[in-house]
Amino acid sequence: MIFDEQALFSDAQAITASAASTNVIKVNGDIGKGEPVEILAQVVAAFATCTSVKVGVQTDDAENFGSAVTLVETPAIAVASLVNGYKFPLKFLPTGIKKYLRLYYTVAGSNATTGKITAGIVDGGNEGHHV
Repeated sequence: MIFDEQALFSDAQAITASAASTNVIKVNGDIGKGEPVEILAQVVAAFATCTSVKVGVQTDDAENFGSAVTLVETPAIAVASLVNGYKFPLKFLPTGIKKYLRLYYTVAGSNATTGKITAGIVDGGNEGHHV
């Protein structure tokens, strides 16, 4: 699996409280051209003290996400599973994408004292599972 720097939502982004991804990706209307576009969100530093984390894919016509629409969201993943290497169950970008894309991380329970995620649009071998 290959990350492209221009297609990264988060690069080892510390997630201590609910927050949007560091980066927003501007997309063309023809993203994927009929082919599934793979997405990967992976824990690169284990989480601690929170209860769980969810990852949502959001889109909007405006870069400031004033009217963000969540297209898909993972279930709440318990902190015990959020160890280095864990891959959130997001496999492909959903339909309904507008001009801008970002991820939104929702932390439940107490804020996390540790935990980092790298996420982006990827090229290659993502086991073929759909959202």
